[in-house]
Parts: sequence; structure tokens; C-alpha cells
Amino acid sequence: MWHKFLALFRVPDLRKKVLIVFFLLVVFRIMANVPLPGVNVEKLNLFFESNQALGLFNVFSGGAFRNISIAMLGVMPFITASIIMQLLTMVFPSLKELFYEGTDKERARFMQYSRLLTVPLGAMQGFGFLILLRRQGIVNIGSPFDLLRDVVVLTAATMFLTWIGELITEQKIGNGVSLIIFVGIVINLPRQIMQTVITTDPTRIPNMIIFFAITLLMIVGVIIIARGERRIPVSYAKQVRGTKVYGGASTYLPLRVNQAGVMPIIFALSLLMFPQMIGNFLTSASNPFILKIANFMKGFNYNSGSYLLLYFLLVFVFTFFYTAVTFDPESIADNLQKRGGFVPGYRPGEKTTRFLSETSSRITFFGAIFLGLIAILPIILGKTTGVTTMTLGGTAILIMVEVAIESIDALEAQLTMREYEAY
Repeated sequence: MWHKFLALFRVPDLRKKVLIVFFLLVVFRIMANVPLPGVNVEKLNLFFESNQALGLFNVFSGGAFRNISIAMLGVMPFITASIIMQLLTMVFPSLKELFYEGTDKERARFMQYSRLLTVPLGAMQGFGFLILLRRQGIVNIGSPFDLLRDVVVLTAATMFLTWIGELITEQKIGNGVSLIIFVGIVINLPRQIMQTVITTDPTRIPNMIIFFAITLLMIVGVIIIARGERRIPVSYAKQVRGTKVYGGASTYLPLRVNQAGVMPIIFALSLLMFPQMIGNFLTSASNPFILKIANFMKGFNYNSGSYLLLYFLLVFVFTFFYTAVTFDPESIADNLQKRGGFVPGYRPGEKTTRFLSETSSRITFFGAIFLGLIAILPIILGKTTGVTTMTLGGTAILIMVEVAIESIDALEAQLTMREYEAY
């Protein structure tokens, strides 16, 4: 393991990529610690302790929301915009063709639509949070100009973080958006663990040990599933060109059990945050009917069984959805046929496409069930053991493990591409 890590710094272009990513993440952490003016820290701490939705949003903002910083929205508006655009591909055939079958230039245009959608979403989220925080006395916003100024700053910071995420992705050593979330989790997780250890009642120490032990087993399970794959055998026909013979080799096509990675959990949680956020926003309404709706939405949290059920279903559905976005059996079958490859027992073309599609669906089904169970298990475990301060931490650990595995795979691919001897 260590010789792979050292290899990154021995290869000049890889060393440059790692340093660029490190610098960009440092810029993000600086932004996460630049607060908006007029923040009441005491009221902020009390509000966070009584609101799980904000704690969850803090996880996805990379810890920036906890400081009410200029980067408090993180990359959540961009993630929401990406979800909306990908869902729209199911409604509008032109968008579907642009995303699935378009050239690199057309795909770049699709991404540009996502960026443009991020601007109004970021402005709306920033406005909603600032109004909510002002009503709680956490942020002092004196005039409409101050409110407009803060909304513009938050939206601009979100767009800047989106740009940073894309720059990180271009280095091909991990997904930029995921790494921004990952860094925030890594920095804040020790504080959360210490808070759990300090505040836990001595009589609940055995429960805390059980909680951490099962969490460790969950991490092992996530690693096993992330590494699990079905290897589809592929053979290449011999081709004679002049006096030379090409092909005739046998290899395999790896189909991962969890091809979607951590994105289904991120997608699901980003949608589940909205009911409680809207409920908190409508709490001060004078209309009894609106107030009743607000109380219902506020009750839709970790403590409700409907939340757990919907969380599981969203993770399950998004796993299939994201796998369909990233895995195209028809394109793979066409590429195999063009290169003289075939899956033994299946004719090239339509039958190979159908086989790959069915195999991928069966594998993804089990991967989606496992990912859904892993997503809700920390919440159930927190309820049964009483260790509620680490409920969000369990979800954060899952995200952290998946992103770490994804980044390690990307780094190993970079080393393999360069045929590094130590690797």
C-alpha cells in the first residue's frame, strides 16, 4: 500500500495532479471558515442540537454550514440540479439523446444546463436558509440590501465550489464533488466522536461499544460490496494481417456489484432534507392549516418509520437509476463487436446487449438492497443503542468509505496506465 502512495510522488505528472487537488481542497476549507457577518454562535449551537436536518445538511456542505460561512450551501444546489436534469432525461427525449448518445461537446452542453440551473437553486436555498436563521435570531440581517448581498455571496460561493469540484474531477483521481464532501466529513468526524464519548452516560458505555463495533463491521461490508464484481468472460477472434496474427486472447469484463458508488445515498439524502427544511421555514406561519403542514413536515425525520422506508426506497431506486446512467450495455456490446470480441455463448450484437443488461440488473438488484440497508442501519442502530449523536456520523462514514475506495481505484488506474514498475 505504501509503495503505491509513494509512487504518486515519484511520477511527475501524478505528483502535479495530487498537489493541484490538495490546493483546491485547501481553498474550499478556507472558504468553509469565512463566516457571514452577524452570526450569534450560542444560538447557532442550540439550534443545531435540536435540528437533525441541519446536521445532515452540514455533512453535505463539508462542515461549512456549521460555521454559517460563505460556503454554507456547499455543492448541494449543484447536486440537486444534476438530479433534476437527469430526471428530465426520462421526460424529454431530446435531453436523453443529448446525455446518453451525444458527443463530448453535446454532453458538455448538458452539464452547462446543470450549472445554469444551479444558480436559481442556490439563490432559493440561500434565501430560505437566511430567512430561517434570521427568524431564529442566529443571523442579524438588518435590511433587504443585506439579505440580497448575502444571497449573492452564497450563490457565488456555490458556483465557485462547483467549479473547484470540476477542476478536481479533471485530474482523474476522484470525483470532485464527492471529495469536497469527503474532506468535510474527515475534518468534522473526530469532533463528533469526541462529543459522543464525552456526553455518553457511563451506563451506556456498552451500548456505545456495540455501536462502534457494528459500525466497523458495516465499513467492512461496504468495502466488500464495493470491491465485489461479476467477471464476464470475453474472447477475441484471431485476425490475420499480412504475416502477423492479432487477437485470439481471452479476458473479462468486470461488472461491479455497486456500480453507482456513493451517489445514490447523496441523491436520496439531498431529497429527504427538504421536508424538514420547509417545515422549519413555515413554523412561524399564522394560518392554522399551513402550521399543521409545517408540524407534519418537521415530524418527518429520523425518528419516523416513514422516513426510514422512504430513505431505503430512494437509495434503491437511485442505485438503479445511476447505474443506468453510467452503464450502457448497447455501447459496450458495439465496442466489443468492432474489436472482434464476443461473450462465449452469445452472438455479438443484440443478444450480447440483452445478456449484459440482464446480468447488470441482477447484480445491481442485490447491490441496491445492500446499499439501502447499509444506509438506514446507522439510524436503527442509534435508536436501539441510544447513541444518537453518531447517527449522522454513521451515514457520513458510509459516504467517506465509498469515496475513499473510489479515489483509490482512480489512483491505481492512473498508476496502471503509466505501467509503473513498483505497482
